Amino acid sequence: MSAIATVRMPGEVRFALLPPLALYVHLPWCVRKCPYCDFNSHERREALPEAEYVSALVADLEAMLPSIWGRRIVSVFIGGGTPSLFSPESIERLLSEVRARIAVEPIAEITLEANPGTVEAGRFRGYRAAGVNRLSLGVQSFDDAMLAKLGRIHSADEARRAIDAARSVFDNVNLDLMYGLPGQTLEMARADVAEGIRWQTPHLSAYQLTIEPNTVFYSKPPTLPEHDACADMQLAVEEALGTAGFEHYETSAFARPGLRCRHNLNYWEFGDYAGIGAGAHGKVSFPDRIERHARVKQPREYLDAAARGASVAEGGIVPPRELPFEFMLNALRLVEGVPPTLFAERTGLAATTIEKPLRAAQAQGLLEANEARIQPTPRGRLFLNDLTALFLPAQK
Repeated sequence: MSAIATVRMPGEVRFALLPPLALYVHLPWCVRKCPYCDFNSHERREALPEAEYVSALVADLEAMLPSIWGRRIVSVFIGGGTPSLFSPESIERLLSEVRARIAVEPIAEITLEANPGTVEAGRFRGYRAAGVNRLSLGVQSFDDAMLAKLGRIHSADEARRAIDAARSVFDNVNLDLMYGLPGQTLEMARADVAEGIRWQTPHLSAYQLTIEPNTVFYSKPPTLPEHDACADMQLAVEEALGTAGFEHYETSAFARPGLRCRHNLNYWEFGDYAGIGAGAHGKVSFPDRIERHARVKQPREYLDAAARGASVAEGGIVPPRELPFEFMLNALRLVEGVPPTLFAERTGLAATTIEKPLRAAQAQGLLEANEARIQPTPRGRLFLNDLTALFLPAQK
């Protein structure tokens, strides 16, 4: 269901209809923390408390129900961490408990993230039987030397076996690849994307490695390719995937026609999403406001609070003055941009709110805006941070 904003005063948020609602579920454990990872993930040091954690997720969802009552879930994304550490039985219980409490669209896209080395064909079949219909595999590279430098627990051959097993069970598979890796050359990046294409999955994500705070790589930075070399890798990746028939629809996302990731599109189009699980974030719209929420990060704290019936979340209303930047931060990642009407529909603000930054972005050659689209130019895509910064609220 799309949002339609009613007549409102400047700075006033008001919706007649609410945006689509997705569900994000965070499973925070992994076998080993990768040195580049800044996600809320925690190394598994003992048997996972699967049953206890699913119960906590259910309690978390139940506490949220009053804020999303009567709405339908259009997609579910189970991320981490490494969700494939959880058994198919736990995933089946989770999805059954979700469906028992809130309506899930019959054709909802339900994604599970998996890492090679933690899965095999029988496990994939179990996830498919549980209701998962899209699998996202964290391959990152087909080069053993690059995988070792990234701290990955799988080999290139294990990645190939995992893809082969996934393709035998799932029609909809995504491969995550990275470029700009320590010691990587342009030819090595080309070889990685060529092998990714060879597997003929309907979706492929390709990210440049960036050094994030609070990671091992931040405190002990590796030597990465120079900026110009990474730019050449990005162009080579885009060219190879375009030639192979993939549509480049978001900064790092490529899909065959009709097979774009619906869950992530909802993020980029500023839809709503409920987030449950340790460290999960969410955004929920109401007729007169938009709220964000975040869960406690530490798994043990999350489990203990859920067991006591205590709140595991904090959050509040997003100030209307911050909404233009938040909308554009997502929407301008889309290569094709968005219809101009989507801003008012998804923020509840008048379209006039962004007239000044739109003009500034056009004057700098970063944006095209007409009756059909608000769209980053090729220059705007290269300088996306500069483009989105134009929509930051003015300092008081």
